[in-house]
Amino acid sequence: MEQAIAAADAAAANRQPLICPLCERPIPPQAKSSRHHLVPRLKGGTHLGTVRLHQICHSAIHARFSETELANRLADIASLKADPEIAAFITWVRAKPPTFHAPTRRSKARS
Repeated sequence: MEQAIAAADAAAANRQPLICPLCERPIPPQAKSSRHHLVPRLKGGTHLGTVRLHQICHSAIHARFSETELANRLADIASLKADPEIAAFITWVRAKPPTFHAPTRRSKARS
């Protein structure tokens, strides 16, 4: 039993941390994170792909764009990264530590 526990601990220590595909920072286990549906569930994306993002990255997306915008023109990471608002956010958040989190306000345009 002790050998099995030691082997599990060694395997966990060797695992590579997840990488946020949006900001490209690691997502350590203690960081707030969530799954983002590339196509919003309300727009038919329930069983389509998801990606693990830092919570702050996920919140930044939903604070800026409607479900329709996400489904129609921002349904992949490359499109999100190409958007000027998200590009500015990425530049800002990349300088933060991987566990950084702050409340995200809804964009004035969406208020």
